[in-house]
Amino acid sequence: MQQSILIIEDDPDIAESVRYNLQREGLVVNIAQSGEQGFKMATDPKRTPSLIVLDLMLPGMNGSEVCERLRRKPETEKIPIIILTAKASESDKIAGLDLGADDYMTKPFSVKELTARIRAVLRRTSEDASPSYSDEKLFIDFADVRVICAGDEVKLTRKEFALLAALVKNHNRVATRQKLLDDVWGYDYYGDTRTLDVHVRRLRQKLGLCSTTIETVVGVGYRFTGNY
Repeated sequence: MQQSILIIEDDPDIAESVRYNLQREGLVVNIAQSGEQGFKMATDPKRTPSLIVLDLMLPGMNGSEVCERLRRKPETEKIPIIILTAKASESDKIAGLDLGADDYMTKPFSVKELTARIRAVLRRTSEDASPSYSDEKLFIDFADVRVICAGDEVKLTRKEFALLAALVKNHNRVATRQKLLDDVWGYDYYGDTRTLDVHVRRLRQKLGLCSTTIETVVGVGYRFTGNY
């Protein structure tokens, strides 16, 4: 099936420029010019997008609300979202990524770079589509975003689950802090690495009996070892 992109952007020149370049890449592209229209199109089961490019400063429902509402709905919570906005401060980037966005780009921007990032996110989403992981104590269903440890379901935030998935993907290999930040927060994230350490600590607390699956490699990063 051909992959489709939904652009939620109120500037018609930007939207059409992005549409033109993505269509040249063989992607189907739809445009929404307001938050309300974008949310309605994203939640239409007949045309669920493969990825959403989302402006934050939209008329009516702003981009932050669109992102937050999409992440709350089971049918749209897994759709990759790339925020494209004039808001360029570090705090804005962190807030956008914490809402559940997969990447964050600021205006003015390179259409070629945006296209490359869209391809990277789509590729990563496809690679992460492995159905599940299981060992003696831990079961992870990547499709349903579900974690069970020793028979009990573990409730994780989107970022915590993404972090666990990134660690499992590198099973028995050291994942550096920078790689984990790239995989989970986006490769242009320049925030404090303590953000990662805090999330790992929370993830371990929630995993309980399965917390020992995440090993700290001092000065380098973390390694997922499993329960054997």
